[in-house]
Amino acid sequence: MTSDELIIEADSWLALLKETANEISKVQLEVKQKNLDIKKKEEKAETSTSESAEKKMENVVEEEKEEKIEILKDMNVLQALKISRIDRLNAVLSAITQKVGMGEGGKEPEQILPYRRYINAISGVQVDVTDIYAAWVNIYGWMVSAEGGIRWLMNILAFVATIVAFWGLSKIVGKAVKRALTISPSNSTILNDFLINSSRRLTFFIGLLVGLSALEINIGPVIAIIGAASFVVAFALQGTLSNFASGIMIMFYRPFDVGDLIDVSGQYGTVKSMTLVSTSVMTLDNKLMVVPNNDIWGKTITNATKSLVRRVDMVFGIGYSDDIEKATQVMYKILTDHPNVLSTPEPVVKLHELGNSSVNFICRPWAKTPDYWDVYWDVTRQVKERFDAEGITIPFPQRDIHLYNETT
Repeated sequence: MTSDELIIEADSWLALLKETANEISKVQLEVKQKNLDIKKKEEKAETSTSESAEKKMENVVEEEKEEKIEILKDMNVLQALKISRIDRLNAVLSAITQKVGMGEGGKEPEQILPYRRYINAISGVQVDVTDIYAAWVNIYGWMVSAEGGIRWLMNILAFVATIVAFWGLSKIVGKAVKRALTISPSNSTILNDFLINSSRRLTFFIGLLVGLSALEINIGPVIAIIGAASFVVAFALQGTLSNFASGIMIMFYRPFDVGDLIDVSGQYGTVKSMTLVSTSVMTLDNKLMVVPNNDIWGKTITNATKSLVRRVDMVFGIGYSDDIEKATQVMYKILTDHPNVLSTPEPVVKLHELGNSSVNFICRPWAKTPDYWDVYWDVTRQVKERFDAEGITIPFPQRDIHLYNETT
């Protein structure tokens, strides 16, 4: 159907809806009039002088109440009919929106706004709280009505069932994605966790939208408003979005992974976890740093555990009067005998410079990354002990002070 034909159909349903609303108004007035009649007759019964007249008037009051109940039942039927016709009109209005498209700012087309305003004006069930019995009849009638309470009960059950089903489905999707990612072992743990969690949340979000539809909530305008407001939100959250973009770059380029030892702004620490906004790093002295991803990606990233082996750079000095060859052999022996020093690449011991107070050697063994600090500390200790045993001195800066007596 064309949009013009849909407008004609909407007008027809609107006319039927107005007719039903008018009938409901008439019935409501009739109920109020019936309440006034009952009240007058009850007062008349109380003022009756004879017992027979009072009894007769009470019977009349009971008949009036029975008629009122029938009127209330008719009103419940009309309320159900009104809800049914509102549904039909809403369906036509949704079809018009699909044909014409949303207006500016994610709003519905101008030509259907009058229909929406009328629907909003007459929607709901009006309850006269001053008449407790009538209110109970209206509420009970709505609860047992197929277009009222039963319908909402089924909608709520459908919503809960949808949420539970998609929650379970999100778990299944997450496991399926996790199993699929095991095929590609090159992916980082951070990227795998991101993809798994994103698939779960996306599945659950879709389930939430389906559940809202089950509650007969029109999610189209809501999504349109969110889209229209995204520019304002993006402008207000520039810093957060910058961290978000940096987080995506880190995940896909993988400069580090969970468990890696990295240098972050001059602080060394082990990566504990990462989100799209920040990275949690545990420092060597067991302090937790939460670093914005933009601060990491925008600077040089030093990953100490990315390579399987590392070179241990050390410098040792001997005195100018000590034997250079002997010192070289002692250090080389220490390196070759150490169980954690690798034979390939071969360790290097070379005379490096003639310092102010010492002759300095570079000592550069290679070790597996987890053994780096063990090699560093062990070799430093053994060099000191072996130099002492071999009579090789380790000089330290000294300053001679000469005192002169000045005579006048």
